[in-house]
Amino acid sequence: MRQIVLDTETTGLEVEQQHRIIEIGCVEISNRRLTGRAFHRYLNPERDIDEGALEVHGLTREQLAKEPKFAEIHQEFLEFVRDAELIIHNAPFDVAFLNAELARLADGAPRIDEICRVLDTLALARRRHPGQRNGLDALCKRYSVDNSHRDYHGALLDARLLAEVYLAMTGGQATLVLSAETDTVHGGGARLPESHRPLDGVRIAVIAASEEEMAAHEHVLALLDKASSGKTVWRTL
Repeated sequence: MRQIVLDTETTGLEVEQQHRIIEIGCVEISNRRLTGRAFHRYLNPERDIDEGALEVHGLTREQLAKEPKFAEIHQEFLEFVRDAELIIHNAPFDVAFLNAELARLADGAPRIDEICRVLDTLALARRRHPGQRNGLDALCKRYSVDNSHRDYHGALLDARLLAEVYLAMTGGQATLVLSAETDTVHGGGARLPESHRPLDGVRIAVIAASEEEMAAHEHVLALLDKASSGKTVWRTL
């Protein structure tokens, strides 16, 4: 599956007040591995930037005056993300701003959620960690992702951090919950359901993992090692 981790920076928080996107950062994931492909653009918003937003990303209108407008880069952007699954932290915010920018174009560009699937990692994190802080900084700390160089929010930097968090967060079970109906713990050996037991006289094919699948498996194990600060048991067995 091709996935694009995306983040934006904007002139303010309210898309209804005609705030604009000033930075787009994307990194590509394929088969749960970062490919090294990225899309990054600063944009001229053609309007002032709120003080609160300036304190977050540090980008001024003067710095962005010579950057391209969204209309000048939208085709390249859409080509990069088309048909991928977008992974976005607090996706409704970024999707609303992207759709507002696309709606301003004269060529009838599609909405971003018409050409891409969207996964909201904030909603995912809230399901996995209810009642806890689930901002990007908190998730970086929880999953041992180094964000010490994040003095300001930046779209490309935050997309790269979110990619690492997403891969760690979805890399496997953090805890194993056993049902009281299973006898794995207290009974000696778990019994397979009737539908999963091999039939007498039936030969079962054993399919070995490919080199690519083994490499992907090792990548996930490395992420789990990092998330547990090297306390994974299977590496010492």
